[in-house]
Amino acid sequence: MKTDQSPQDMSSGAFDEAERLVAAARGDLQRGQMGDAENKCQEALDHVPTHREALYLLAVIQRISRRPLDSLANVTRLIEADPGNGRAYQERGHSLLALGRTEEALGAFQDAVAYNAGLLASWRILADMHERAGRTEAARYARAQCAYLESLPEELQAVVRLVQENRLGMAENQCRAFLQRHGHHTEAMRLLAEIGTKFNSYEEAEFLLESCLVLEPQNTNAHFDYVNLLQKRQKFGEALDQARALRDKAPENGQFDLLYANQSLAVGEFDEALAIYRRHIAKMPDNPTLHLSVGHALKTIGNQAEAIAAYREAYRVRPEFGDAYWSLANLKTYRFEPDEIRQMRAFESRPTTGLVDRYHLCFALGKALEDRGDYADSFAYYERGNRLKRDELGYDWRRITAEVALQKQHCGAELFERFTGAGCQSADPIFILGLPRAGSTLLEQILSSHSQVEGTLELPNILALSHQIDGRRRIGDEANYPGNLVDLSADQLTEFGEAFIRDTRVHRKQGKAFFIDKMPNNFRHIALIHLILPNAKIIDARRGAMGCCFSGFKQLFAEGQEFTYGLEEIGHYYRDYVDLMDHWDNVLPGKVLRVRYEDVVADLETQVRRLLDFCGLPFEAACLEFHHTERAVRTASSEQVRQPIYKTGVDQWENFSDYLDPLRGVLGPELVAT
Repeated sequence: MKTDQSPQDMSSGAFDEAERLVAAARGDLQRGQMGDAENKCQEALDHVPTHREALYLLAVIQRISRRPLDSLANVTRLIEADPGNGRAYQERGHSLLALGRTEEALGAFQDAVAYNAGLLASWRILADMHERAGRTEAARYARAQCAYLESLPEELQAVVRLVQENRLGMAENQCRAFLQRHGHHTEAMRLLAEIGTKFNSYEEAEFLLESCLVLEPQNTNAHFDYVNLLQKRQKFGEALDQARALRDKAPENGQFDLLYANQSLAVGEFDEALAIYRRHIAKMPDNPTLHLSVGHALKTIGNQAEAIAAYREAYRVRPEFGDAYWSLANLKTYRFEPDEIRQMRAFESRPTTGLVDRYHLCFALGKALEDRGDYADSFAYYERGNRLKRDELGYDWRRITAEVALQKQHCGAELFERFTGAGCQSADPIFILGLPRAGSTLLEQILSSHSQVEGTLELPNILALSHQIDGRRRIGDEANYPGNLVDLSADQLTEFGEAFIRDTRVHRKQGKAFFIDKMPNNFRHIALIHLILPNAKIIDARRGAMGCCFSGFKQLFAEGQEFTYGLEEIGHYYRDYVDLMDHWDNVLPGKVLRVRYEDVVADLETQVRRLLDFCGLPFEAACLEFHHTERAVRTASSEQVRQPIYKTGVDQWENFSDYLDPLRGVLGPELVAT
């Protein structure tokens, strides 16, 4: 959710005046002076037409004044300007109820709590609506949310709302002030840990949650958060143990059982996770998320037929479930039936369809129509889905450009000379990095077909370590990392490297000599990798600019990769990536092997031999027959790498060439030609 109204495209004077008018309108509203409040909101919108608080207050005033249609119109404007605004969906629900449009109102209130779980009014209405409709489980859950929020002091209720609205600085200040007044209040400590997690301050968050469990061992909310934090910190073994302990506290709690299933899945215990999911499906056959989870697990282990059936069951029980359709599209080899396409179009066009379902449907329709050769309509859906997702995230490409500049500034040859001989000397890891959709999964599958190499996951350990070294800071503050790498000691670098080897061991099921970490974003941290693991191998999976960027643009990622949701945004990211890789080539010559996707497709054996030689591995014919290797694959290319090399995918972007001028403009002629 975007929370800060940016004056970027307007004069600061207009923005300041709009802020003043909104503050005055809020005072008028509190005094019951509706007409004055409405006039001030309208005047504020004359200065800043998309001012979010002005639109929200105007909608509230019009709804209270019994003009729900006017309120609904302004709520629609607000949602277009700020698609993740939970309060806007709540206000939409109120207006729809006033108009007697009950089912649409239900959807609006559900969207409201999906974006802001601190909206007590929405939970109360949902509880009543579910009870009247006989939806016992849903009503019980909504009542539980009401009870939790009502149990909090008013100050902490405000903190919950601020956290949900991503106003983290204000939430932290209020939460710390509350703790100063009230001492060891476990719920305040838990909320502060949640805020710390969002700031990537994982160590403090872990300490706070451990303290909560010491003070209140039976606090299941803190225990639940603790499990999820351990997973974020890549302590997968501990997370599984704690999930098991939490389940033992309340064996009848289905949420805890499913948390344990999720942790089992994270460590590759697929049979255990599937058994739990299926046990819950037997009790709740109309729960679409359970069917989706089963589909994901089955896809990962290569059981495509059953995965397809699970995804179809998910949209059968919830026909507008966008993630189910996208999961089918994301198999890459699935082809939609005409009836499925008609159904997706119908739900995507409905004004009541929620934002998350809508952009999932857009990406699924883009893929479905591309497969049918309808490239104009396909691109229209891809572009719409990307725009919706981009608006939700508020990504700014300049942030990555600045980060790359810092890497080049602080990570030169002198840094590596300073720490010669430092770091963990293990040669176990092989890092495959670059951009997503550049062929990294193919390279991983090839290398994992070797008897001495095990493929694991896109491991977040290096990214987490970079956050740890950067330290606690507010968004917008100057970064400490990578400038502070020079301040580390040789012993610290060795400890970091040993921790990486130790913490990733949970993913190494086969006891092989080498393992692969294929987190693509690690290209931004090659200096850190080299300092802590100087003997690790690093492979740059490179793909031509147009093909790579457009393939990323077509992909809806489960999390991260915010740079892909716009042609210009991904073009800037590709330029930064090439620029930084050139820097690593200059300051660490020979450290990185570059393997081009197009070369692998054109001459598989030559590239396989290059890879194996670089890794110091003897040639094995199984690497040429990689599609026969049975292993879990979690990325979007999971089904493609289970097939032989095919050349039709190399230049698919050319079918959309007429629409890609914004991308060409950012890349420039030299990169476009690659």
